[in-house]
Amino acid sequence: MATPQQILHDVFGYASFRGAQQAIVEHVVAGGDALVLMPTGGGKSLCYQIPTLLRPGVGIVVSPLIALMQDQVDALKQLGVSAAFLNSSLDADAAREVYRQINRGELKLLYVAPERLMTEGFLELLERLDEENGIGLFAIDEAHCVSQWGHDFRPEYRALTVLHERFPSVPRIALTATADAPTRREIVERLSLEQAQQFVSSFDRPNIRYRVALKNNARQQLLAFLETEHPNDAGIVYCLSRKKVEETAAWLKEQGWDALPYHAGLDASTRNRNQTRFLREEGVVMVATVAFGMGIDKPNVRFVAHLDLPKSMEGYYQETGRAGRDGLPANAWMAYGLGDVVSMRQMLLSGDAPEERKRVELQKLDALLGFCESTECRHQTILRYFGEEYPGDCAQCDNCLEPVDTWDATEAARMALSCVYRTGQRFGVAHLIDVLLGKATPKVEQFNHQQLSTFGIGNALAQAQWSSVYRQLVAAGYINVDMEAYGGLKLAEAARPVLKGLQEVWLRRDADPVKRRAQRGERGAKSRESFAGANDDPLWQALKAKRMELAREQGVPPYVIFHDSTLLEIHNRKPQTLDEMAQIGGVGQAKLAKYGDAFLRVVEDAANGMV
Repeated sequence: MATPQQILHDVFGYASFRGAQQAIVEHVVAGGDALVLMPTGGGKSLCYQIPTLLRPGVGIVVSPLIALMQDQVDALKQLGVSAAFLNSSLDADAAREVYRQINRGELKLLYVAPERLMTEGFLELLERLDEENGIGLFAIDEAHCVSQWGHDFRPEYRALTVLHERFPSVPRIALTATADAPTRREIVERLSLEQAQQFVSSFDRPNIRYRVALKNNARQQLLAFLETEHPNDAGIVYCLSRKKVEETAAWLKEQGWDALPYHAGLDASTRNRNQTRFLREEGVVMVATVAFGMGIDKPNVRFVAHLDLPKSMEGYYQETGRAGRDGLPANAWMAYGLGDVVSMRQMLLSGDAPEERKRVELQKLDALLGFCESTECRHQTILRYFGEEYPGDCAQCDNCLEPVDTWDATEAARMALSCVYRTGQRFGVAHLIDVLLGKATPKVEQFNHQQLSTFGIGNALAQAQWSSVYRQLVAAGYINVDMEAYGGLKLAEAARPVLKGLQEVWLRRDADPVKRRAQRGERGAKSRESFAGANDDPLWQALKAKRMELAREQGVPPYVIFHDSTLLEIHNRKPQTLDEMAQIGGVGQAKLAKYGDAFLRVVEDAANGMV
């Protein structure tokens, strides 16, 4: 009988397991249940694919993601593994053919949507399958969908306990890339995984460089980021509203970028067409709401940019985690301002969710605001949120690369808080700053605020500095945004000791945006150098062209042929024989037989100056 190590090498083309992969595989092969928490790009799919290949019977993978099913099945077929999927994208004839394959025992892996799985007819088919050919395992992907507090809640996931009830001897493995401690407990409870062994990998994504920019003409900031760091790269730009998605995509297209919109309001054919182009072409920028991305398996997304604040740290972590799944350098860039805080709070509080859920969501938003305003290492802040410690600084994020100056803002904070109080705790930031700067605007005069003791006391700071003070006081919890007063500011309990002179307040000093832009450009060049100079090398371009040619011939995304990391290793090691090609990570026996000679010819042509 083959070993997990042999399957890893011969089928998937990798020399060794990463992290907890081997322990998970061996546990499930032996028949144990498992809950696997592993970051995006950490290799979760191998944790159920290899046990399925080693156990008798078919492996059933429950996934809510139609696009991901298609990609996974395409990739498995490239590896010589018999796999299929059942979901609403199949027509009746195609679905019948999959059922025939199931009944004939021809499949090793079957991906199925939870709605299809939960039908009585399908459960009865599984029972027959279990009696005749056997079920190797159940894999429940995106297991956080079971949590009512999660950002991807899917009610049908709650019914998946039926798998344990009707097939008690079949091992189950639940997998997710995003789950804080409460969500983890809920997954265990809802899926009856109390006896399952938990495997929690580090949530760190060391190849991602996190940066938060103070919003100041966000479109131009985005354009500068793309031009200096990501020309010709694939990436995702997230916006909060459908309207902003379409306007931003159209504007980027005018600037010469291959940008496409994606949101739930587009018709299905447009969404599918745009998603297919993003997956199957190089250098496409997808501008999207959060409707796009969950389960997108494109490994060479080089950047994720946010033009609006996400809802939570979990949302931010999952969305940025779509960058750099191949382990190569990637950027997570976000433009953020106080307006984001106001609009996001407005959206959360105006929804139909029960009060308890709104409180939870506001707490999650507050944690994200703390991340935005933090002067500490971004990797540290993210991991601390997920209950994990990070040793030292990352030397990768903006705060580590450009340590942030802080200043004793105690007196400024007392002025800002006092102005909120004396104006009646119902005005927005612009009006409060006018009062502090002593501007007799019509609104100030209308409310007679030029008579207040705080009128004109803040002339030592400029308008932009006061805006920064208020933004940080909101993020730190000294001030609340009152949505019933249309975004007016109210004092929080935490403001009391500051006003009484019992507590100091230290704030970050916002950097000069011009200086930051120059530094970003320098770092972008260094980031591109991390690809070993490949981008400008004719061999690299020829390898990518060959991959695209083969992908188009077979109607699959280029990364299904080889990941960028595999191409980069071919580029750097320049194999000359099939034996040498077999040592490249990601080149298993099936791909070696299919593509080995073609890529060896590209390397040979480059050596002879023919590319």
